[in-house]
Parts: sequence; structure tokens; C-alpha cells
Amino acid sequence: MNNKLSIQLLLICWSFQHALAKDVLISSPDKKIKVTVSVADQLSYRVSYADETYLGSSAIGMLLSNGANLGVKPTLTSVKSQTVKRDIKPLYGITENITEWYNETIFQFKQNYAVVLRVYNEGLAYRFVTSFPEDLQVIAERNEFQFLDNHTAYFHPVLSESDYRVQKISDRKNKPNYSSLPVLVKTANGTNILIHESDVLNYPCLYIASDTINPNRLLGKHAAYPKRVQPGGYMNYNLEVKESEKYIAKTNGTRAFPWRIIAFAKEDKDILSNQLVYLLASESKLTDVSWIKPGKVIWDWWNATNLTGVPFKSGINTQTYRYFIDFAAANGIEYVNLDEGWSNSYDLLKLNPDVNVEEVVRYAKSKGVGIFLWCMWQALDQKMLPAMALFEKWGVAGLKVDFMDRDDQVVVEFQERILKEAARHRLLVNYHGAYHPTGIQRTYPNHINVEGVKGLEWNKFDTAGASPNHAVNLPFIRMFAGPMDYTPGALSNFNKKDWKQVMDRPMSQGTRCQQLAMYVVYYAPLQMLADAPTAYEKEPNILKFISGVPTNWDSVVPLENSIGNYVSVARRKGSNWYLGAITNWDARSLEIKLDFLEEGKKYTAEIFADGPNAERVSSDYILTKREVKKGELLKIAMAPGGGFAVKFTFK
Repeated sequence: MNNKLSIQLLLICWSFQHALAKDVLISSPDKKIKVTVSVADQLSYRVSYADETYLGSSAIGMLLSNGANLGVKPTLTSVKSQTVKRDIKPLYGITENITEWYNETIFQFKQNYAVVLRVYNEGLAYRFVTSFPEDLQVIAERNEFQFLDNHTAYFHPVLSESDYRVQKISDRKNKPNYSSLPVLVKTANGTNILIHESDVLNYPCLYIASDTINPNRLLGKHAAYPKRVQPGGYMNYNLEVKESEKYIAKTNGTRAFPWRIIAFAKEDKDILSNQLVYLLASESKLTDVSWIKPGKVIWDWWNATNLTGVPFKSGINTQTYRYFIDFAAANGIEYVNLDEGWSNSYDLLKLNPDVNVEEVVRYAKSKGVGIFLWCMWQALDQKMLPAMALFEKWGVAGLKVDFMDRDDQVVVEFQERILKEAARHRLLVNYHGAYHPTGIQRTYPNHINVEGVKGLEWNKFDTAGASPNHAVNLPFIRMFAGPMDYTPGALSNFNKKDWKQVMDRPMSQGTRCQQLAMYVVYYAPLQMLADAPTAYEKEPNILKFISGVPTNWDSVVPLENSIGNYVSVARRKGSNWYLGAITNWDARSLEIKLDFLEEGKKYTAEIFADGPNAERVSSDYILTKREVKKGELLKIAMAPGGGFAVKFTFK
């Protein structure tokens, strides 16, 4: 998982006098980011980027049940620094290789704790490390982000699935005064600052609120530890917290706590290649990863199993799933997902008599196709050991675990526990109804994808749906956190005026080419095909493109990008390149210079572009082919809610 091909390590032990300095400056390798840590009555930090200070004195700390108040009146005993530069080869990702380069400083304090600070060219991160002998509770953690101006902030005012609310940092009267992570702060000069976290294990997730007292300050907060829960939410699928403890976590006294990340991007496009969240996560805890295979999965739920032209009644039955499997096998699609209905939702071992799941799995394996099974998280937790043993016996490839809808310590611990047990049975896991990614796909690479986004499914049950205006924000905010199961691929496409919410005959907002482009723009190592097999079979050109697009990439080149307006990105797999672009509800043209292609080679470009009537009939598209080479210009028009997708094949 971690290929240390080139490691440059420089360890500098500072003098005792320097170690006791009140202010310590740490810079990024390229010197653009400068972090000043102040060791005074309250531990704090300040941050500048490209010679401009963006965060003033921002306090950090942690209050523990043993009476320790980390960060308050700290006694510094040593400061040790090192520079690390190494190459990392992920099992799968947006690039086949990542160069990790950072300056790290460890501040050791007399009160049995340390603060570790890493400064990369792309951002900074800090974490607490404690060394208390006893178990304890974390009463609260202090995380302040004291900006020097009232910048624009993109808040996500629901745990996982909502549009973004564009506001000012100090718009504290907004209800709820809450944002799940990541939070994007956009400064007046266009600099992007992202707040997120990584390596969240056995601890609640961080969220952000505007400070109600101090202007221009964001505060980190956590869900309290649950004391009493009861079934609730949709169909009682969730366990809702009805009473909480007076602490946020109970944990070992000797441990490392999650990383708190502040990332910088001068241009919008730079966000798309930032991999700090992955780099800061713990290395893989799995010794055998040979069975972990990214790929695409055909989905049954979004399209409501609406097969047409078949000699049987489609639905949640064995015949329907055999058709899905045959379709996947014929088109090189690695997996088929059986969503809600194959079993009793509350008892995974009570099977639907209309679906012979064991036979479905056997038939799929004979065709070289893997099966994912949907389950509700609390039902899986109740029957975890016998259920996973049965799934392994059948030969199931993975689980789609849903409806957690919380980010307290209990749910975070559940997710890690499931990943450990799933790995023992060689099962992949795709979390839906889940909190934001925190790099755990590095620690447990069988965590093949996560929803944590208002995706295509919202067009089924929400009157506002998932719009193109929302789609163009996601790569710059949600996708910074990690893989994203938006579930694209709708072939029933409608413009803003004609779209409507329909549960069992769902449609997408925007054009067909926007749906195609999402397969390139959105990174998903397990990528869904949301529509029905028979819908794709009626569109062979569309099917050929979707079935052939990779989900694991060798390199990424962000192109012309503007948060909230449009996105364009090129990705390479082997010798072939793919280009995807999407726009909001505004029509526009993009002129892309093909500098990412290899010098001296000719490529055949297959271009899927919005047709001349796509503004009225959103399924209208034109497929053209042309020969191109490095440095040429490609100018393509996008309809409102439109996009384009291009495959470049080396000749």
C-alpha cells in the first residue's frame, strides 16, 4: 500500500533554548505557508499563505475527564522537527503515485501530551497525542479558526446530504448555525481555504459553527456521546439519539487524535488534485488486499427495476437480477447491486422468497460478476457475525450499508468495526447515509466508496432534487474529502422547466452529456450506473462510453474551473485520456487546450457534446470523432445544465 521508493528524512533537534521559545515558526517546503505556534497561557497558532495572513490567533485545546486541560498553561519541554519527502503508491485513487512532502514539528509538553504539526505545500494539519495511563473521557475539544476578514463560506447545513449555503463567516443567525465538513472559505482575492479532518478513528467527527461572540471566527464542535437511542427516521431505519452524555468521547488515555486540516488553493482548479486527507490517514491495516477491485456497479433501486421489452415482470425477483447480471457480464461491468428488498430490512437472515440470493450470487460468479447487498446499519450490527459468514459462504463481493445518519463516536466506531470484520470475510463496503470521508479508505481499502452527498437519488423524492447548480460545487468541496458515490448515469434527462420529481420513473436535471461527464469529473472507485439495463441497451454509444470509463486513475489534470459555475478535468488511465466538463444552469462554451496529451502522439477523440436542441430536449447529444494532438484547442458548447465527455485513444 505504501511504497517508500524515495525517502528523504532530515531530523533537526533544536537547542534547549530554542525549544522553550514562545513563538515557533514552521513553513511549508515551498515557503508559501507559514504557521506560527504560540506557546503562552493558551496554545494557539497563526497562518499566512503567499505572504498574506489569513488566520490570526486561533486557540486549540482539549478538556479531559482526568482534569487535564490541554493547551492551557502548557509547559513546553522539547521541540523536534523533521522534513519528510517520499513517494506513496495507493492501491487505487486519482493518481497512481503521490509525492508526500512536509515539514513536521512535534511540541512535547510536560502535561503528558504533544501537538504534532505538519505543513505541506497544499496545507497544514495538527493533532493532539496523549500519553495518560488510564482510560478517560474527552469532555470537549477546542478548535478555533480566527479569520481576519468576514470571508464567504460554503456551509453544508445538514450532516451529509444537502445543497451548500453560501454565507459569510459571521452570518451566525443562519439556522441551523452548523456545517458538516469540509467547509470552503473563499477570500476576496480568490484564495480558497478548506477546513476538514483526517484519521478519525474511535472519535466523533468535527463540525463547524459561526462564533456567536467573536466576529470572523469559526468554531469546531462535536456530537456528544449517545446515552440513549431509539429507532426513528425513515421507516425507523436509523437509531436516533434521545439523550446524550456530558462528554464527546470515551477512549484510551494514550493515543493520537484526529488531524485537523487547513488546506490552501490559490486557484479553484488546485483543489481537484489536493490529496491531503488521504495522506494524513493511517496506513493500511489490511495485509492482504489482492481481492480489492475497484469498478462499476449496475444499480436496481434508482431505476425501480424498470426493465422494458423483457418476457417477465420485472421487480425484486430472481429473473430480474439474472437480467442485470447478464447485462453486466456482456458489458464488462464488475458488480451488480441488490438494494432494499432482497431480505427483511430489519433481519438480514429473513430472505425474500421471490429472490434466491444464493443462486443469484452463484450465477453472477459464473459470469465473472460480483454482487453487492444493501443493508440497514442497525440490522447488520445485530446479525454481523452470522450474516457476514453467510455472505462469504455465498461468495458475495460487498455490502452497501445505509442509514447511519450520525457522526458521533458510536457510529464512527461502528464503521471501523464493520470494515475490519468485512475484510476478514473479503467483503467490500460502500457506505450510504453516512458522514463525510476522513481518509479511511487508505486505512481500510475495502472501504470502496461512500455517499455523504446529496446525489442523484434526491431527484426521486425531493421536489428540489439534485440540480446542476449543486453539481458544480461538489468537486471543490465534498470531493476534497475523498471518493463520492453520487450515482450518475440517468438517461431520462430534463431541463429546468420540464423536470419534476417522480419516485418510480425518475429523471435527472440537466443534459445527458452532463450525466456522462460526471463519470470523469466525479471520482468514485465504485461507480454506479443508476439507470436500467434496458435503458442503456437502447443507447449503445452511451453504454460503450460508460462501461469503458475507468474508476481508478493514473493521473489527473484540472483544467478550466470556477466554483459554482463550471468544472473541467482530464484524467489518464494507461495511454488513454478522458476529459469531462459540466456547467450550472447557465449555458457556456469552454476552450480547452490539450496540453495534457503526450507530445508527438496522435489521438482519436470521441466527443459527446450537448446537441443543438439540448436546451429544450435535454437528452439531445452529438457524438463526433476527430484526430487531435497535444497543444490543440478544443472548444465545446454546453447547454444550460449541460456538459461534455471526451475519450482520447492513443492511435
